[in-house]
Amino acid sequence: MPKQEIYVSTDVEVDGPIPGPYSMLSFGSAAYLPDKTLISTFTANLECLPQAESHPDTMAWWADHPEAWQACRQNPRPPAEAMNEYVEWLDALPGLPVFVGYPAAFDFMFVYWYLMRFAERSPFSFSALDIKTMAMMQLGKGYRRCSKKNMPKRWFDDLPHNHQALDDAIEQGALFCNMLTEWRNKK
Repeated sequence: MPKQEIYVSTDVEVDGPIPGPYSMLSFGSAAYLPDKTLISTFTANLECLPQAESHPDTMAWWADHPEAWQACRQNPRPPAEAMNEYVEWLDALPGLPVFVGYPAAFDFMFVYWYLMRFAERSPFSFSALDIKTMAMMQLGKGYRRCSKKNMPKRWFDDLPHNHQALDDAIEQGALFCNMLTEWRNKK
């Protein structure tokens, strides 16, 4: 019997548009069963990469979100330590981890790069599930018209989205599970 999929909603906070020249400052993951049972979470604030810079546009955004900035800079850990613990956490989940993001391309790019650089493997393989693409298919609208503000209110739980990685991962994981349930009930 195949193992069940565990949907690992993940959010990152960063100081630039791509990993390597810029750093992932914080990330959070919330592991959900398809029925929206939250089974475990993981979060870490990371030390900046040596010789990396901060992008001015990203730092201007952070200036408008001082509480989130302060939260992601508390107790930063070495990336190698945090990413290896993250792999251990993913491996201990009771099923196969599936990366879920909004937008998946951005968050996964950072997480995958850090996993390969510091843990030398990715329990997600090299794929991710995008919530926005899922909304496009369910709503029958163009991709760029499927932002959160255009999604049905029934898909959202009353959870914070405050640009703190774990809070955002939990909120987006619940959104994904609500969408998944609605899609499965239409079949």
